[in-house]
Amino acid sequence: MSGHLTTVAGVAVDTRHWIGGQRVASAAAFTDHSPIDGSVLGEIARGAAAEADAAVAAATAAFPAWAATPRAERARLLHAIADGVERRLEDLAAVETADNGALLRSHRRGVMPRVAHNFRFFADRLLTLDHEDFDTRGHTNHISWDPAGPCVLITPWNAPLMLATWKVAPALAAGNTVVLKPAEWTPLTASLLADIAAEAGLPAGVLNVVQGLGSEIGDALTSHPDVRRISFTGSVPTAKHIAASAAPQLTPLSLELGGKSPLLVFADADLDLAAALAVEQYDNAGQVCLAATRLLVEESVAEEFTRRFVEKAAQLTQGDPREEATDLGPNIHPRQLEKIDGFVRRAIAAGARAVIGGTRLEGQYYTPTLLTDVAQDSEIVQEEVFGPVLTLQTFRDEAEAVRLANDTRFGLAATLATGSRERAERVTGQLVAGTVWVNCFFVRDLRAPFGGSRHSGVGREGGTWSFDFYCDVKNTVSAPKGWNGHG
Repeated sequence: MSGHLTTVAGVAVDTRHWIGGQRVASAAAFTDHSPIDGSVLGEIARGAAAEADAAVAAATAAFPAWAATPRAERARLLHAIADGVERRLEDLAAVETADNGALLRSHRRGVMPRVAHNFRFFADRLLTLDHEDFDTRGHTNHISWDPAGPCVLITPWNAPLMLATWKVAPALAAGNTVVLKPAEWTPLTASLLADIAAEAGLPAGVLNVVQGLGSEIGDALTSHPDVRRISFTGSVPTAKHIAASAAPQLTPLSLELGGKSPLLVFADADLDLAAALAVEQYDNAGQVCLAATRLLVEESVAEEFTRRFVEKAAQLTQGDPREEATDLGPNIHPRQLEKIDGFVRRAIAAGARAVIGGTRLEGQYYTPTLLTDVAQDSEIVQEEVFGPVLTLQTFRDEAEAVRLANDTRFGLAATLATGSRERAERVTGQLVAGTVWVNCFFVRDLRAPFGGSRHSGVGREGGTWSFDFYCDVKNTVSAPKGWNGHG
């Protein structure tokens, strides 16, 4: 580390904020550690109310010109940012792996290409954003999407850059300016994104990046009277706090929150496929909001399913996420590891049995865990763990399967394994979830709506739904008379 630069995986990263097209330091700092080995990655500028005010002021000043920028030019700049992401893909992948501990191979092959695609998709969607005019008693209705204004985007640590750009790209495409606040546990690739956007020619103040703790800078951002939209991905308690902070200004919110999603396995399912889908829920060390952490298996095949699951789980390799052969890396933070282990310890004390796992390893690693003999109303079934911990329960028929699947306060996603198309149609129609996968998992398309029901979120994003949120949707009704006031 030297001055305001730190070197992570051979890549220089500026640890200051990016406000109004300039790097801005703070008097205070917080330490960013790697979950891989606990090493210090950098001392990061720790913003508070002053930096929040400066960033919102920069976004407010830049908004009129950016909102008036023709769609084609906004799209061109978003494509230029995507080009920059692709040029620096290896740097971004290496820094993100060091910062959040997810697999380097996944960052290289899937996550960072998706980051570039986020920009390209919304750039292209902007150019086709339209609604056919329609007639009302001879009057013409014309729908338009007007930029809303400065947007505050608060993003999580489990997929930092991908989830940040999932918000940044449509907000910018819509003609809004942005203040991005990354999670304090994973701030580094957001700083690199600021560099990439500046190199692409994005005007000063259109994208601002501020770092810090939620209790310090987050509150100042979400309560700011000049902010026109707030989008947040994270926990339910934090979302409630943000909603209360935004309420006096009636600032519209998009909230993508936690999940306790079910995987329903029926007796007519391909059990090898079902077991593979279940083991896939350990992806990113279980730190995936969409993960189907509750395995619900029909009684008649539960024993055989469990046998196949255990066999497949035993093939997972846990270790350094920078190694090509690794399947599970570390959990993000010692505090998160304590939380995960606490859930498991309390569940076992309450009578649960660990079929596999349930053990802390050296460092910030936790073994893939499957718990059985759990009650439906137990903490381990009802609360999000956000670690490599699954539960297994059985059901007798479709009705019980649906009842168990829907019996939490969440409704983000659900996965269904069955050999019957008719059963799939019946059951999916009854599941409370924003996304349902049938005989597959984590197939995502940016044209589709994404979001959760109940405590899993508010609103939908993706495709036109993103523009609906980041814009003031307007209807202009024109009379059939001539424009000179005469018939």
